Amino acid sequence: MKLRNLNYPTMSNEPMEWKLDAHGLKFAIVVARFNHSITEKLLEGARDALNRAGAESFEVFHVPGSFELPLAAKMLAHKGAYNAIIALGTVIRGETPHFDYVAGETARGLQQVALETGLPVAFGVITANTLEQAEARAGGKRGGSRNNKGYDAAMTAIEMARLQHSIANAGGP
Repeated sequence: MKLRNLNYPTMSNEPMEWKLDAHGLKFAIVVARFNHSITEKLLEGARDALNRAGAESFEVFHVPGSFELPLAAKMLAHKGAYNAIIALGTVIRGETPHFDYVAGETARGLQQVALETGLPVAFGVITANTLEQAEARAGGKRGGSRNNKGYDAAMTAIEMARLQHSIANAGGP
């Protein structure tokens, strides 16, 4: 069987439309300290998103690096105090395979936490080839919410928390 090439782009540059309400929702934000200049911009974007959407509250927790995000997310998920967790970090490719292990295991670990606990875990970890690429994904050199993956991760967390609430309250068969 031959597959048709549908010419789908490999990455979308189109901004997503977010019209979400976070009133009544509580969030945990876990931030890696490694690549601090980038992760603080991601945190700024996530805070902005949660504030704009009217989140009831959010708490920020710091970990050494992106590799530690999954364990922190799992500990917070078991606490049972949050509607979703937002994981923020930055992994920049270097000259060794270290990038591949950290980026891959961080993504796998965060997904595993979400699947095992049933709590939404938003992936706000930038994986970039260069510092310039990472800065661009964190809102540019000046920061801000435009094109900020921290902002996007927070909005994803809101949407998934709302979806979880809708499913839990859906009528039975």
